[in-house]
Formats: sequence, C-alpha cells, structure tokens
Amino acid sequence: MAFVSSGYNPEKPMENRITDIGPKHFEQFYPPVIKANKGKWAYHEVLQAGVLKHVAESGDEVYTVRVGGARLMSVTHIREICEIADKHCDGYVRWTTRNNVEFMVDAEAKVKPLDDDLAGRKFAGGIFKFPIGGTGAGVTNIIHTQGWIQCHTPATDASGPVKATMDALFDHFQSMDLPAQVRVSLACCLNMCGAVHCSDIAILGYHRKPPMIEDEYLDKMCEIPLAVAACPTAAIKPVKKTLEDGDRSQLNSVRREATNGACSAVTAT
Repeated sequence: MAFVSSGYNPEKPMENRITDIGPKHFEQFYPPVIKANKGKWAYHEVLQAGVLKHVAESGDEVYTVRVGGARLMSVTHIREICEIADKHCDGYVRWTTRNNVEFMVDAEAKVKPLDDDLAGRKFAGGIFKFPIGGTGAGVTNIIHTQGWIQCHTPATDASGPVKATMDALFDHFQSMDLPAQVRVSLACCLNMCGAVHCSDIAILGYHRKPPMIEDEYLDKMCEIPLAVAACPTAAIKPVKKTLEDGDRSQLNSVRREATNGACSAVTAT
C-alpha cells in the first residue's frame, strides 16, 4: 500500500499525523486586542458612517473603519489594501461577508489619520478607491455573483449593474439617514448564488429567450462538452452541421431541440 510505504500505520492512525494541511487557523490572524478580548465585549457603537467602536469588559477599545470593496479585485488593489494595513493597523485587515474591507486600530488617535489616508486615495477618474461607510441605518455594500467573468450560465453580467446601482445609492452608503439598514444584492441567474433571497433589495437576471447559436464561431470559441453538460434535460446535443458555404468542418456544433416535451428555452439554463 502507498500509505504503508510512506510510513502510515493503520494500527495507529494518529501517529505522525500531519495537521497543517490547508489554510492556517484563523485565530493566528486576529489583531492582539481582538484575540485578548474574544467573547468578552461589553458594547459597541457607531461613531459615524463607516466607523465602529467596540469596548471590551477589560476596558480595551477597538476602532474599525469600514470601506466598500469590490468582489473582483486586482492584485494591485489588494497590495494597496495591505500597504494601508501595514501603515496604520500593524498589518491586520479583514473582509466582511458583503465584500467590505475593515481596518482595525486600538486607539482613537489612530482613527483620523487612517480616515484621511483612505479618503485621499482615488482612481484617476476621481472615484474613491476606499469609500468609508456601510454601517448603521444606511445601505451596506452590494454583493453579487460572478457574472460573465467566470460563470458559464449567467443571464446578465454582475459588475456593470452593481456599479450603476451603487452609484445611485452611494450617498446612502456614506450616511445613516434611512429607517434601518438596507442590504442589496444581485444574482446573475435563477441559481441565485448572490444571496438575493436574504437581502432587502434583490436584482435578479433571468433568461427571456433561447440563446442564438452562431455555428461558424462555436467550436472556435466555446468549450462544447461543457456547454452540452450544462443543460440538465439534454436539450442541446452535438450534431454534424453543414454551413451555408458548404463547410462541413464544424462537426461539434450544437442544436436546440425539445426533449421529453421540454421547451427549447432550457438551453439557457
């Protein structure tokens, strides 16, 4: 047996067991003040939109500055986030489940320099790289699915509609002028990977009609086995196709056909 030859003893399965496979334990990445007071927080308050204060039973304080983040980030953007964390937060930074980025400091005097640094970083067009907000009775950061960048079944893209939506809601992201906190999300298709079922405002893309198939380009641009396997009712199948110019090289074209009474629109699922 391979396991035996590598030193594994089935009589003593825990002997010389390797336990550091996979990601490291998350507690290793806690800021010291968080680790020292875990589970012993007395209260918290929102000082301003995007700035939280947590006070522990020991009297220790943690100030969190929350900024809106993108679901799809470039390496350059992530490196800049790490640079900010190194400069102000002793290298500690965290992401929330709604793609916010949170910088934590252990003294009130450190908050304003961090705020000023974040507010001063902008893209070439003047847009904030790290807009502060998303807390209290305002709009939290929008979350969304993968869209056209990776998924092969979306009915709509994600990044464009999400950007347009947050542009319209941005003032509410940086203020707390609503009756309660509002969560917004977008799912690119009916699979609803984007948590639209547990958000206050949900944007959902859906297929209105079967997709058009351009046979002359299909086998040059698509992974045909993946496209065929994507349909749960086998409504798309490989078939030989003769094009208008007589070319019969497109041997892996696909066609829409109803299977067991299923509508041809199932090709869109």
